[in-house]
Amino acid sequence: MAIHLGPLAIHWYGIAYLIGFVSVYFWMVRPEGRRRLGLTPEQIQDFLFYALVGVLVGGRTFFVINDIISVGPKNPAHSLAGYLAHPIDFIAVWQGGMAFHGGMVGVLIASWLFVRKHPQVLYTVLGDEIVVLLPIGITLTRIVNFINDELWGDICRPDRPWCMVPNRIGDAATWGTMPRHPAQLYEAVLDILTLPILIFIYKRRPPDGVVGWSWFTMYGITRSIAEIWRHADFEWHGITGGQLYALPMIPIGVIGLVYCIRRGRRTDAALPSATVSNA
Repeated sequence: MAIHLGPLAIHWYGIAYLIGFVSVYFWMVRPEGRRRLGLTPEQIQDFLFYALVGVLVGGRTFFVINDIISVGPKNPAHSLAGYLAHPIDFIAVWQGGMAFHGGMVGVLIASWLFVRKHPQVLYTVLGDEIVVLLPIGITLTRIVNFINDELWGDICRPDRPWCMVPNRIGDAATWGTMPRHPAQLYEAVLDILTLPILIFIYKRRPPDGVVGWSWFTMYGITRSIAEIWRHADFEWHGITGGQLYALPMIPIGVIGLVYCIRRGRRTDAALPSATVSNA
């Protein structure tokens, strides 16, 4: 927990999500962003509400499914029966527990619903505008994982200066007392390194969808690399649960990139909707 203001508790996750969403908003609301999207600032705010719902519903749904599969057999409280016995746990995001890939799927669905409501918006252009500053929010979330003693890596040699002992304060039962890789920080570094690459690609004014698919591909790569050191909830033939989600993103992203580059369509100004033209 970051701040206590009387009965109001502000969590680190909330701060990270807020900064991430505000960063995306200020990028999208730029004049160039509004021209490409054909949206007013109010409509962009409307989209971010869609995206927030998508993140929360998708992220929590995937987390619960993963929790039941990976932890449930070892801890009845995390089994399907345990969740059914305490239904509030299905939505208890304030207790922690969000899956990134679920949140991503939720945003993809929310974006599709938003585009149906605003036909002048191209799905590929919307993706391009969303992802440029997205690494800021993802990086902050990984730093929060570190602050909250979550998602540590595997045990490593104690003579490695970058390895750390988690749970230095309080109960050490969760991670033990052996040094571990700070996998959250490894992933945070990998994520923030994609930011200048995305800005560079965006400024070269590539065809619609290239920026979005570039982020999609790079996240598949960076997450797959970070999973090498991250302690796996479950594995399948040596592939961690996170890699099962992340590795397919690489060929899918490359296919998307090739398609958009060959298509060669570049949108600099969307056809304005009635609300935009009257704004």
